[in-house]
Amino acid sequence: MFHPIKIFLPICSAFLMASGIPFDPVSVAQDNLTVMTWNLEWFYDEESGDNYSKLAREKSAPDRKAWDWKRDAVAASLAKAKPTIVAVQEVENRRVLWYLTRSLEREHSLAYEELCIEGQDHFTEQDVGFLYRQPADLLLQTQFDRSEASVANDRYYNVTKHLMAVFHFPVGDRFERVTLMNVHLRSREEGTPIRIRQARLLHQWIGAAIERGENVILLGDLNTEERSGSKRTTSDVAIASGSETSTDADDLIDLNNFLPADKRQTHLVKGKQFDRILVSRSLVTDDPSKADLVFKGIKVLPSLNVKGAVDLPEQHWEHYWEIPPSQRDISDHLPVLATFEVK
Repeated sequence: MFHPIKIFLPICSAFLMASGIPFDPVSVAQDNLTVMTWNLEWFYDEESGDNYSKLAREKSAPDRKAWDWKRDAVAASLAKAKPTIVAVQEVENRRVLWYLTRSLEREHSLAYEELCIEGQDHFTEQDVGFLYRQPADLLLQTQFDRSEASVANDRYYNVTKHLMAVFHFPVGDRFERVTLMNVHLRSREEGTPIRIRQARLLHQWIGAAIERGENVILLGDLNTEERSGSKRTTSDVAIASGSETSTDADDLIDLNNFLPADKRQTHLVKGKQFDRILVSRSLVTDDPSKADLVFKGIKVLPSLNVKGAVDLPEQHWEHYWEIPPSQRDISDHLPVLATFEVK
């Protein structure tokens, strides 16, 4: 049985060091790296014939016109922000992301590539994925599996919706390697014990890379009930960030802590801060001896999601397609965007 948790990181490091992708850094503009996470809420097309669960069929777009609206509305919002890399959740499959990249190219002259690997959530059939554009250069995408030890240990719980992607990004006369882990964890307050176990597994997967000083970003819909700024070390966010280990060298920093307290809400439900961007210290601390990527700022962007007034929760969830398109919010989540400057 193949267990990436045991062997992936050494193989990954060796592959990346050996890769010789041609690059003329002098000829490439030194763009900022902008990274977004956005739960697109049932980003399913109208063709339900490839959906096997009753829930997935029910949540598919009711017709082609409705799907076209959702696809193009997401594309228009992404075109306003132009993030370098977008981590999306609640997508049906890679095909709908390909439709999204075609809309971005056709309507906005933006060239994005899409990434998605089918996960293991067979109840909702939801997956996670990425869109990315130049100058980010994809090296690999992968999913992890649980080791036999973690399967047997009830301290861990499988993360059925996750995707890791490794990119090169030009800084000065060289590349910086950036690893992103996109996740969608168990929802609801009663799901907290499971999220804690999922968080523990996530940190087991990526902790060694963080400790080596690599650029690592854990982002997505963490579904956490924990507020940003909390000092509790036993929460799901804290455990995913490394609170249970004996060293702080493998810790992640929650960038949502840099948001004003009244700007941290990321969901339709008041006060909920489900969507997070957690980064390794290497992306926050500037190394004065060389050009590198340094965190510059983070924003929650309601204007990309809300059309007219904010939808009422019951109306949004129970009568979504009855809301006029000019007033229909795209998702029940808000996009979060972090900027890293070449410094």
